[in-house]
Amino acid sequence: MILNDGLVRVMWKLSFPAIMAMMLFGLNSFMDTVYIGQLMDEVALAGVSLAYPLTNIMMGFGSWAGTGAGNLLSIAIGKNDLDTQEKILPNTAVMMIGLAVLFAIPAYFFSENLIRMMGGSGEVLEYGVRYFRVSVLSTPFWVFGLGFNMIVRGEGKMKEAAIMFTFGLALNLILTPTLIYFFDMGVEGAAWATNSGMFVYTIVGYNYFRRGKASFNAKIHSLQFDKEIFFSVIRLGFPGFVLTVMGIVQAVVVFNAIVNVGVEQDIAFFAACNRIMLFMMTPLFGMMRALQPVVGVNFGAGQYDRVRSAFVVFCKHGFYIVFPFWLVMSLFPQYSLGLVLPNVVFDAASLWNFRIYIFMLPFLPFVFNTLTFLPAIEKPKNANIIGMARQLVFYVPVMLILPQYLGLRGVYYGTTGIDLIITAWMVIVMMAEMKRLQSVSSTGTLVSKTTP
Repeated sequence: MILNDGLVRVMWKLSFPAIMAMMLFGLNSFMDTVYIGQLMDEVALAGVSLAYPLTNIMMGFGSWAGTGAGNLLSIAIGKNDLDTQEKILPNTAVMMIGLAVLFAIPAYFFSENLIRMMGGSGEVLEYGVRYFRVSVLSTPFWVFGLGFNMIVRGEGKMKEAAIMFTFGLALNLILTPTLIYFFDMGVEGAAWATNSGMFVYTIVGYNYFRRGKASFNAKIHSLQFDKEIFFSVIRLGFPGFVLTVMGIVQAVVVFNAIVNVGVEQDIAFFAACNRIMLFMMTPLFGMMRALQPVVGVNFGAGQYDRVRSAFVVFCKHGFYIVFPFWLVMSLFPQYSLGLVLPNVVFDAASLWNFRIYIFMLPFLPFVFNTLTFLPAIEKPKNANIIGMARQLVFYVPVMLILPQYLGLRGVYYGTTGIDLIITAWMVIVMMAEMKRLQSVSSTGTLVSKTTP
């Protein structure tokens, strides 16, 4: 189907289950914010919001291993390279064990320092540390759960991956209000609910491979170090990890900028804007996951025209999905914000800041698909450079300078301005890659690198 069917049909067949799974994931994250905001208070929400980017590091490690393995698997499937296929999971498992251990131990013992680095102090710091310490205990489940699921997506089995995803997320959605309210566990209850969901998520993924349901010889109980395979997984998955780590850099400078020019309520407001934006981005996360095997398998099979066409199809339909929601939120921002921050009266300046913050939403289908496309055609270098430059070259200086002159407006104007520049950069990169693929499609001279 991936190699031969109409691309619009392929897109929807793979994207629909992936979008549903990511929508549920986005709903979980969004509802966690709603539960904490509704059942506790703004200070608790601010503390959890400072911890949340740090918990994303665990997701980043799982994404690093999983997307690297998934990209390599898709290309190997397209090439019908059975030897590479059966080496992928044993090598990825070694990587995931190492990443989980290297993160969890120091993160737990230095949790207070990390939350303070994010801008936490006083009661906000206390809430953030309590939430983060509990979350860190489930690091292996975050890494293995996400890693397993992304390998399944690399097979092109989006429906199976979505079903696996649903088990853990549904449990989290049920447990979060139960533990916060009925068991009076506060922010720790929200963290334990997420931990429980990730444990179930990991077990479901493990059983998929143990029962031989994969389309390749998975060797789930094997550990192996093959230099070529191991470093190919690292290289092809690194762009996703860079984005996660650079997201932490962004969060540090943004939250500290808000602390310097605002108050605790301003942190909660930015957190609300961010969670709403993330929720609206979840269909795009689903589509980019579906794009990866489509590009990887066709690239491995040498169908370069189809690779180019797939990118265009996914970008167009992603825009069709998000544009109506962006338009409604831009016209009626108070209703979206009111879901997260009830009983808060938003002034005109706050509503305008929200509009500025979500301005980039219609451009994001192109941005996300570009970041998926480049590693899938064995060109992760450009994605790495863009991801690092976005934070280190642009975000750090802009957030240090602009809020000093514009106050809180500087945070929102700066964020959107940076993303406009990065999008323009991506357009230039993609034009070059599309031209290259068009050229090799007619000459058949592309040299495909599969080793570091």
